[in-house]
Amino acid sequence: MASHRRPKQPSRARVTVLTTAAAAAVALSSQAANAAPSEKPSKDEVKAKVDKLYQQAEQATEKYNGAKEKQEKLQKEISTIQDDVARGQQELNELRDGLGSMASAQYRSGGIDPSVQLFLSSDPDDYLDKASTLDQLSTQQVDALKEIQEKQRELAQQRSEASEKLKDLASTRTELGKKKKEVQGKLAAAQKLLNSLTAEEKAQLAEEQNRATRTSEREALSANVPAGSGRAAAAFAAAQSKLGTPYVYGATGPSSFDCSGLTSWAYAQAGVGIPRTSEAQTGAGTRIYSVSQLKVGDLVFFFNDLHHVGLYAGNGQIIHAPRTGTVVRYESMNTIGGPFMFGVRV
Repeated sequence: MASHRRPKQPSRARVTVLTTAAAAAVALSSQAANAAPSEKPSKDEVKAKVDKLYQQAEQATEKYNGAKEKQEKLQKEISTIQDDVARGQQELNELRDGLGSMASAQYRSGGIDPSVQLFLSSDPDDYLDKASTLDQLSTQQVDALKEIQEKQRELAQQRSEASEKLKDLASTRTELGKKKKEVQGKLAAAQKLLNSLTAEEKAQLAEEQNRATRTSEREALSANVPAGSGRAAAAFAAAQSKLGTPYVYGATGPSSFDCSGLTSWAYAQAGVGIPRTSEAQTGAGTRIYSVSQLKVGDLVFFFNDLHHVGLYAGNGQIIHAPRTGTVVRYESMNTIGGPFMFGVRV
């Protein structure tokens, strides 16, 4: 028999919820339809963001350079200590062999005191502490034992030093990996932004930069500013010979450079050794705080953390390795993106 019960009606609360949801959906659809489409960033906006990312990448690059330099220094120091330990162990073995030969000769000559057995002990300190036993040793034997004792102490100290430097090396390698990852992340983000530009926009940016570079070169070449010294002139000439060479973070030449890599390479060509990183290069000579007093070849530093360096070219222009995606070029100090802090006359 068919049921004649009426279907169950939705509760008032349920009707209210459904009605509210429907109204919200209609409102959202209306807003979406009326909303203006999101605007694509302009060429200049993209450039500003990219420049900021490149600046951050360069900051990380200088930290990376410092960690890499420290790693290389530690590796050399550890290698030297390990060589010293190996030689010291050989000397210790020879001293022990000599003491053993002394004991054997004493035995062959007609008798060996039982205390002589201690000569070959791996712990002569313990033996020497036994003052009463010393009376039974010859002066030669005592001297030999003391020499062994001193050599053992020296080896223990060297091994401890090597152990500490190995820990420092492991920490430095970890820091190096982090900074490398940070640099690569910033560069990837910058490249992603650049890829959002049209071919025409990219060409416009390139032409703007080429025009600025040509202007800076003319300004520099028309300047009548002497070099800081013969070596400064030689360093500047070396940098000029690398105009057009690509920027690569961590590179020190001769086929690619980062900012401090270029300046340290240029001065090396002039027979002058300066530190590897921009921050360390600030201590390479006399500081000059007025642009008007700068001479060609002086190091010039930018940004509060001193993470960028170039070579002064005269007339407010520098030669430098700017950032990834660029080449060694002339540029006005006013367009670096950060404040001029001071110069250094090497």
